[in-house]
Amino acid sequence: MKTFAHKKQQLYLILSGIFVVNALLAEIIGVKIFSVDALLGLPGNLTAGVLIWPVVFITTDIINEYFGREGVLRVSFLTVGLILYSFLVILATTKLPPAAFWLDVNKTDHDGRPFNIDFAYQSIFRQGLGIIIGSVVAFMVGQVLDATVFQALRRVTGSRLIWLRATGSTLISQLVDSFVVLFVAFYLFGNWTFQQVLSVANTNYWYKFAAAILLTPVLYLAHFLIDRYLGQEETTELQQEAAADVSV
Repeated sequence: MKTFAHKKQQLYLILSGIFVVNALLAEIIGVKIFSVDALLGLPGNLTAGVLIWPVVFITTDIINEYFGREGVLRVSFLTVGLILYSFLVILATTKLPPAAFWLDVNKTDHDGRPFNIDFAYQSIFRQGLGIIIGSVVAFMVGQVLDATVFQALRRVTGSRLIWLRATGSTLISQLVDSFVVLFVAFYLFGNWTFQQVLSVANTNYWYKFAAAILLTPVLYLAHFLIDRYLGQEETTELQQEAAADVSV
């Protein structure tokens, strides 16, 4: 039979894995800006990375609930390190000389138009390097703010109103994150106007706002499954430790 310590360790490992992979994917695919109007008939544009970002902040809230602010910051710092490592590797690959046959077999697109696949590769991933600088800054500011606000609301609500501390912390932290990441990545290091930054940041934030509200049932479902997995008495103990910011 699994001990409580083992279950606790496994839970943190699973939640951390979900957190890391979605945060890393969001950084890599965030280079693409797509039209919400063309997709859904609604005004505005979104970064592709924002689509899976709700998974990150729901996981953040669950980790905070069971492992406290220190648990959130620990996996956040780990994620930043892995993101930086990933993009250093990607940067290194953009410096590699392309093989002649690779350029030749990819010299035209499907419509027969001239196409430089190495230029396309470098354009996408080197633009992502600008995004990563903004993302890392915004990510850490957002995570620290989210974890801090969550615990502040927890002191007020106790074990009640999970939705309030989860949604409240997310809405406050993402208000900062949504602007900072675009301002640094595309205004300071890119070629966007400040008005374009505000426009996309506004759409990104309201998407996150809606997602935070709509995914509240998922948050409660996750709590239900975790409580069953750990056991009621053990769950209460773990939440009390998290509220006191006891390390994992």
